[in-house]
Amino acid sequence: MGTLRGKTVLITSGGTLEKWDRVRGHTNLSKGSMGCYLAEAALAAGANVLYMHGYFAQLPANKDKMRTIRFEGIEDLGEKVRHAVQEEQVDIVIMAAAGSDWLIDKVYDQSGNLIEESGKMPSDEPPIIHFKKAPKVLGQIKEWQPKVTLVGFKLEATDDEEFLLSRARLRMETANAQFMVANSSQSLYGGDEPHWIVPAKGEAIKVMGKQKTAKALMDLL
Repeated sequence: MGTLRGKTVLITSGGTLEKWDRVRGHTNLSKGSMGCYLAEAALAAGANVLYMHGYFAQLPANKDKMRTIRFEGIEDLGEKVRHAVQEEQVDIVIMAAAGSDWLIDKVYDQSGNLIEESGKMPSDEPPIIHFKKAPKVLGQIKEWQPKVTLVGFKLEATDDEEFLLSRARLRMETANAQFMVANSSQSLYGGDEPHWIVPAKGEAIKVMGKQKTAKALMDLL
């Protein structure tokens, strides 16, 4: 193929892990399978692949032919993406990682006392956890490096195609991305669910399954 020969493609994959203490935290159900397909498709197209993966994410079969970097929480992911696009020659960023929407703000015991111990929260009674909004990494990438081609992902718990595509276009506009890949939350449980590749201009392209979507996206890029 060789259509991306000489290009460096940064792919983020899997879920973020937001730590509560040194032994506990919250994450999501993303396993990183889409990221693996994207990385393999980019490699087959001749690209240099930088694969950033979550703590529990799968690794591509050809990981030894790629550069891999592990991230933990959404802030860690953002910092590593920022460093890569500002300090290295990255041509394309594909944000397939499922970032957390919420970070830990403060933790209290059942009596309302602030728990500040960072090693391990007491397990005698359930803590009361206050969350705060997590930063949106996708929306910052073009501020960090305006020249990259940016691809985002938009997942919604809906079967309404029109609603899903409208949400994807809105996210694409706010992030100044060139493409968005829209999919339903059903895609978390299988590899053959429909995905829509939404370009900044033109009609959305419907593709069945993660692997075919990854290939179709690389062809467009």
